[in-house]
Amino acid sequence: MNKIELKEDERIDQLYANDAVLLAHFAEPTKKENGKVVDLCAGNGAVGLFLTSKTKASIAAVEIQPKLAEMAKRSVKLNSLEQQVTVLNLDLNDSLKYLKKVTCNPPYFSDLPTSKKNPNPYLALARHEITVTLAQTIEMSSALLKTKGKAYFVHRPDRLFEIFECMQKNRLAPKKVQLVYPKEGREANMVLVEAIKDGRKGGLRFLPPITVYQANDEYTPEMRGILYGTAG
Repeated sequence: MNKIELKEDERIDQLYANDAVLLAHFAEPTKKENGKVVDLCAGNGAVGLFLTSKTKASIAAVEIQPKLAEMAKRSVKLNSLEQQVTVLNLDLNDSLKYLKKVTCNPPYFSDLPTSKKNPNPYLALARHEITVTLAQTIEMSSALLKTKGKAYFVHRPDRLFEIFECMQKNRLAPKKVQLVYPKEGREANMVLVEAIKDGRKGGLRFLPPITVYQANDEYTPEMRGILYGTAG
């Protein structure tokens, strides 16, 4: 493991953000070593790092915020993954030279005047459509893919209809949907979607749902298995 200098507000830890973990678990990246995987709206690079256990393909993590991109680069170095993972600090609209499969964890909330934003500007940009919209994200995902290429998204269930509409406009056919529930008896708060570029209409599958926490606020056995590789 490479030694890196930590900044004042940082620590070395395992990356267990639920949306990043679940997106990486849901995605089925190409196994080819000469393949390319693109992670749009990469944030601190968690999804790309998780995907290295599932593929030998090269991974490009695209993040517009310099601070998060720099953090992702140092996480890659810390895990000695420089030969597989490249972090690009740029607008996703400038990433067309990268092809093959795409994962995307876009901002969840529309940037409305009434929107209650996180006071932390980095978190506000990551969670609200301030610099990029859902429509732009889906449009670029399609542009990055060859015919029959796959894209994977994690988002909020209340925007699923909008997601499907944007996909239809951009030659993406949704093929798999999986809902994520915070606890049993609660409404779903995340949705995972797989889409295929120029895929045939129909054949949409709804996978068994995932419940994250038990009543005692501990992870469910299924979620422990996803996080740690064991249900124990």
